[in-house]
Amino acid sequence: MKHFIRLISAFFMVLTLLIAAGCASTPKHEGTGEYVDDSVITGKVKAAILHEPTLSSAEINVETFKGKVQLSGFVNSRADISKAIEVTRAVNGVSEVKNDMRLK
Repeated sequence: MKHFIRLISAFFMVLTLLIAAGCASTPKHEGTGEYVDDSVITGKVKAAILHEPTLSSAEINVETFKGKVQLSGFVNSRADISKAIEVTRAVNGVSEVKNDMRLK
């Protein structure tokens, strides 16, 4: 019976370690906490763009991975691109901004 209990205990310990390792981040995949952080950053960037009267938030797509924000979409002018980048850089948690926006 002791052997069985040890075996079950070992199984659950290994299972716990595997689950914990599955939540860790790798260079190409985010951990659970990072995903939540990136979602918050994305929301803040979208809100900042929405509150900027010169920008159309419907035209600008925002994606975040490990604090790096990618802006894409089609905008009316180079001034819109510059303003979107400026607004994004001002958001807390943004470590880098990648511009993939294009002019209409």
